[in-house]
Amino acid sequence: MSDTLTEKQSAKETRFVLHPYRSLQPRGFLILMVAISLISFIVGIVFMLMGAWPVFGFFGLDVALIYYAFKSNYRSGRLYETIELSPELLKLTRVHPSGEREEFEFNPYWARVRVSVDHPDGRTSMRLAARGKEVLFGQFLTDDERRDFADALTGALVTTRGSRF
Repeated sequence: MSDTLTEKQSAKETRFVLHPYRSLQPRGFLILMVAISLISFIVGIVFMLMGAWPVFGFFGLDVALIYYAFKSNYRSGRLYETIELSPELLKLTRVHPSGEREEFEFNPYWARVRVSVDHPDGRTSMRLAARGKEVLFGQFLTDDERRDFADALTGALVTTRGSRF
């Protein structure tokens, strides 16, 4: 598995937590923004000394837009999903960046994990399905992570079903 997945198992309950991956940590973001700001400021000063003073403002606008783009990306990275599995219940909880929670409950005996290729370029999607209800989840995972997680969750479902009897 990867860093986007953590798993906690007890004797009767299994819990998975799925997080989106963000390669640039906050410290790296700070260093990047300082570097971009310094370069933009220095080049803006050069343009201003050449008489093209309006360009200086556009360099500041560029820095502000880059900052906004990264902050929006970090905000969307606060989305996470938990899957709690016990012999009685499979519960998928999606927590949005706004704090809004969506919960989906399945009977683990009937639940199935499906990974399907939905796009011509080979990208996949992952779903939990049971008794006519289907929920798309793990959309922020890579294709390989989806396949790996589907295998792990299917194994946990098989183990949980076996512990019931």
